[in-house]
Amino acid sequence: MSASRFTSLPPDCDLLVVGGGINGAGIARDAAGRGLRVVLCEQHDLAQHTSSASTKLIHGGLRYLEYYEFKLVRKALQEREVLLRAAPHIMWPMRFVMPHDAAQRPAWLIRAGLFLYDHLAKRAFLPASQAITLARHAAGAPLKPGYRKGFVYSDGWVDDARLVVLNALAAQEHGAHILTRTACVDAHRDGNGWQATLQGPDGQRGSLRARAIVNAAGPWTAQFAGTAGGGKTQGLRLIKGSHIIVPRLFEHPNAYIFQNPDQRIIFAIPYQDDYTLIGTTDEEYKGDVAQVKISGDEIAYLCQAANRYFQREISPADVVWTYSGVRPLLDDSAQDASAVTRDYLLEVARGDSATGAPLLNIWGGKITTYRKLAEEAMALLAPLLANTQPAWTANAPLPGGDLQQAGQLVERHDFDGFLARFQQAHPWLPPKLAHRYARAYGSRATRLLTGASAMADLGTELVPGLYEAEARYLVEVEWAKSCDDILWRRSKLGLRCQPADVARLRQWLDLHLAQQVAA
Repeated sequence: MSASRFTSLPPDCDLLVVGGGINGAGIARDAAGRGLRVVLCEQHDLAQHTSSASTKLIHGGLRYLEYYEFKLVRKALQEREVLLRAAPHIMWPMRFVMPHDAAQRPAWLIRAGLFLYDHLAKRAFLPASQAITLARHAAGAPLKPGYRKGFVYSDGWVDDARLVVLNALAAQEHGAHILTRTACVDAHRDGNGWQATLQGPDGQRGSLRARAIVNAAGPWTAQFAGTAGGGKTQGLRLIKGSHIIVPRLFEHPNAYIFQNPDQRIIFAIPYQDDYTLIGTTDEEYKGDVAQVKISGDEIAYLCQAANRYFQREISPADVVWTYSGVRPLLDDSAQDASAVTRDYLLEVARGDSATGAPLLNIWGGKITTYRKLAEEAMALLAPLLANTQPAWTANAPLPGGDLQQAGQLVERHDFDGFLARFQQAHPWLPPKLAHRYARAYGSRATRLLTGASAMADLGTELVPGLYEAEARYLVEVEWAKSCDDILWRRSKLGLRCQPADVARLRQWLDLHLAQQVAA
């Protein structure tokens, strides 16, 4: 990588955002949309760590009601509606079935919790909860016969890594500069601003002056706050969450939420058509946050949790893929890792002077509340940057999310209608491929297909389901640089790849990236 990544930057900006996870990308989008000059740097790929390792839910957090976090749950439920309208291609409603286990939480407590969950915020898309008889419900068939009654409620599903990319795209389209694989290796106050040093993967460095910095470094937040001399008033607890993917355990579209004897909650969710996603664990993590991996004990725990409920039992040998992430949670001194709050704290540090250049540290958070967090972050920063533009993201679709009318939020979740129109416009696309394009890119799928009128126009099939046209789009538009970027974050096509497929994609990437540099 040449130094051109820095020579193309302006010498100064209003806001430097450090961290390309969901919080950093969300803040960059909000700030750029208010007319601020924004640069975002991420030391690895967008969403490479925590933000692609979630359970992939847009939810209020039903279990947080047990910890009396009513304010957090209400805020998340309100955001659930906002997000479902903003990106209906990568987010959609889902029904969750909770088989009742009399040895766990009593039925009256579950009914009370679901009543609160239904009424803490308005619902535009999602039906209310209800009690069900499992023998008469499709979700009952895969379960062991001892589970006769249950409850069903609504939440949302999200492609978490693509959500980050869409926020970064929106930020860029409002003028932000997005630098992936670029670390902020030094930042210090200089007069009434910041002098920051950025470093690319090849060791090349560039300097940038910023009026303010946002520290959205996720698990590295405390480390960067120390580097920047920003201090910290609140610590983080690093909690590892791991998931397993197994061949599909049930045919219907509902998800399950299971209660465990240790009071933890485990989800079993339909995943990528042919699989079931099971997770998550919660345990303290002390290792290298860039190298987090699932343990054998975690795999066994998740298999055991599923086997308590499903007739078809699974073992570690059935696991086809795993992923783990470290959640940087606000340290509230909870003894149990699963009880640690998912709320967040925004802290403005100004150094030794009350008028010093601001550093905004982001402590904690969850994917569902990222947009609100960004809005609150800008409420703190905008006055310090003399910016008077109003909040705007609550009523703006994310890229590709305007499925019904260009630039407009959806009024109802009619993805099927959009898919039918997309297939009619491109009848030469195989149905499964058309569906994946519509889901991944929404209204912007037509950009990927520009100039194509037959399968041959998409180029070589590099791996099953991935053609050159899409790979080129991901590299040139969505910052993809590696096989993992494409196969596990921009898509989940890695589930269907063999080593020879990955080698073929790597060869194509090496050639394409070399051509980009030469140009």
